[in-house]
Amino acid sequence: MSNSNSTSPPRDVPSPSSSSADPDAARAELVAAVDEMLNQLTTKFSSVSSELLAKMDDMSRRLDNLEATIQTAEGAKGSGSGK
Repeated sequence: MSNSNSTSPPRDVPSPSSSSADPDAARAELVAAVDEMLNQLTTKFSSVSSELLAKMDDMSRRLDNLEATIQTAEGAKGSGSGK
């Protein structure tokens, strides 16, 4: 949650007087704010990707277990009806 606090100051800083007085400083602040935002997005994207892959792996295991259970049940029916 500290990341959201670090993005607040750049929103308050750009004012017409400060940006016209020192355009290099305003440009540097904008670059820093954009870099921070990109870092936050990268972190969030990585987190979501990891979570999604973990859920897909879990679903794959569950489907494998279901398939094995169905095959076992079909095998039991096949051997039971042959007698």
